[in-house]
Amino acid sequence: MAFDFQRLQAALGMSVKLTLTCGVFQGVLHHINPSCDLLLLHTVKNLETGRSSPGVKAFFSREIVNVELLDEPDSQKRTAVLYECTSAVENKGADAGTVHGSLGCSPCASLEKELRALNSLNMNSFPGKEEEEKVEYTVIDCFQEKFGPAVLHLKQQDVISVVGEGVNLCPHGKLSWLQIATKSHVFLFDIFLLGPQAFRNGLQAVLEDKNILKVMHDCRWISDCLFHQYSVLLDNVFDTQVADVLQFSVATGGFFPHRTCTLQECLMQHLRIPSKWKTLMKCKQQMALENPDTWFLRPLPASLLQVLALKAMCLLLLHSSLMDNFMADLTAVVHAYLNTSQNRSEDHLGSMEPNCTELPKELRQLADIQKLRREKAVKEYRINEDGLLIRPVVELNDRNPQKDETL
Repeated sequence: MAFDFQRLQAALGMSVKLTLTCGVFQGVLHHINPSCDLLLLHTVKNLETGRSSPGVKAFFSREIVNVELLDEPDSQKRTAVLYECTSAVENKGADAGTVHGSLGCSPCASLEKELRALNSLNMNSFPGKEEEEKVEYTVIDCFQEKFGPAVLHLKQQDVISVVGEGVNLCPHGKLSWLQIATKSHVFLFDIFLLGPQAFRNGLQAVLEDKNILKVMHDCRWISDCLFHQYSVLLDNVFDTQVADVLQFSVATGGFFPHRTCTLQECLMQHLRIPSKWKTLMKCKQQMALENPDTWFLRPLPASLLQVLALKAMCLLLLHSSLMDNFMADLTAVVHAYLNTSQNRSEDHLGSMEPNCTELPKELRQLADIQKLRREKAVKEYRINEDGLLIRPVVELNDRNPQKDETL
């Protein structure tokens, strides 16, 4: 029997009692996800053991026998049955051995296994560093104490990275976390708990500031979500997905790839990422596919908070690497200029007027370099019917990442 979601929506924010095939719980109805048949409750109490759990917990409909509305948060007096499933009662005996975890019951066994795998890894490995270094981050989940100083710090920056996590980030999706990194710190804003007030209290001013460069990867989706749901107009954005494609074009003499790269692929292409970080990314991808509501768990496991922080910090490092790549040809030509002026054996400049605008030979050599790159690209890549180079998928394996030879 399916949930009557319309009736349950009316009970949001109210205290309810859940009778499951594996226990009885009480809490405040916090969120409903019809696509996953999922209920989220906060201030949860196990009525069989008397133990209370902080944060938000999820329960799947397949394990729920009934949902009862309670008149007071600490009361167990039933006022209305919002949902009842007789089939779950019949199967209660068969499912009695199911263990209830932080996400509900047995459907989350694979997710809990991934969480344990993440927790077993060393979470303090900083990408690009041989020595292990802890990535400092601060979780901002309320407006007292931390929120104001965090926004003030962000307003003083020239460059920040911005990452969003949630479900289906678009005009009708749901944003759960907004990660913002500076050179010295990472802030994890819990939008799920803070709500729209987070943007009205300062985040909107930061994201719309023309003087702060926002580094993002494929900004289309998060921009769509921020604009339609929070009236935020992003400005002054450096998109690493766009930059990667442009760099690919420069490196191949003008060709464009047949597809873009994910953030994980870009990190592997342009940065030296340790195998532990690749394992984390792989686990995160798998977990998000198996359970899109992973990012709505409260409290979120420390291992996943570390992943959020690392992703934002790596985005800043990726920006620096791409900028270095963009500057490579410029630096080479300027070096040639300096050599011409410092080694005047042929007195090349002596025969020219100071205001001469004729294109120098040092700059003309760029055309020859582009031609060589194009010839090399044709040999190394297959070309599709649209004239685009077929770019291979970067595998998340345990070996050290190797940069594409043309990049």
